[in-house]
Amino acid sequence: MDTEAQPTERDRSSPTAGPENTSGTPGPEERSRSALVRRITHWLPGGRITLTLLPCLLFLLAVNTFVARPFEIPSGSMEPGLRVGDRVLVNKLAYGFGEGPGRGDVIVFDGTGYFGEADYIKRVVGVGGDHVVCCDGEGRVRVNGRSVDESRFVFPGDSPSTVPFDVVVPGGRLFVLGDHRGNSSDSRDRLGSPGGGMIPVDRVIGRAGAIVWPLARATRLQRPDAYDRVPARDAAGPGEGGHG
Repeated sequence: MDTEAQPTERDRSSPTAGPENTSGTPGPEERSRSALVRRITHWLPGGRITLTLLPCLLFLLAVNTFVARPFEIPSGSMEPGLRVGDRVLVNKLAYGFGEGPGRGDVIVFDGTGYFGEADYIKRVVGVGGDHVVCCDGEGRVRVNGRSVDESRFVFPGDSPSTVPFDVVVPGGRLFVLGDHRGNSSDSRDRLGSPGGGMIPVDRVIGRAGAIVWPLARATRLQRPDAYDRVPARDAAGPGEGGHG
């Protein structure tokens, strides 16, 4: 039996195939690309290092603009959960697919024209249509007729509010409070101002999703279950009409 390999169609055509560049000398396209890279690196401050880092910087910029951004806690208004200097990661896509902020969410919002010329971080206590009252017979905030136990996140020793209020949150707005009720400037302080201290939903930058610094305090921020039993505004019982 003949075991010698028979020439294939490729073998027969190989002698007539075009020559390959095996000398290691760059072809015209490679020389053109190299020249372009040299011109770019000569023009960029920092040269090749900048050219290498630029895609990473553009990626981080895109993430910061459209996906998430860090936010440093500027005051003690959200203690004990968030301390001065903590850095939280704000999820900018949290409300981008139809679902708006919910009761209990910790949000970062643009307070320009409502709170001040800055971004703020507070907890959502009432959403559009909610009737929010302080306080019931036991000193608790009541939402749509349901008293809310906020003791798990309100600063120890603080009452839910020393300022009485009785409001109906307009549609598309939010009633927000700081967790350190004795050290927070929030919706309670602007009840008589334009907008009544209610933040427009379209001013919300995103939901605070996690503490990322310092590492010793790194943790996810979850919506508490304290508001789970609050009925929808439509389901609130008689006598819950309130006023704004």
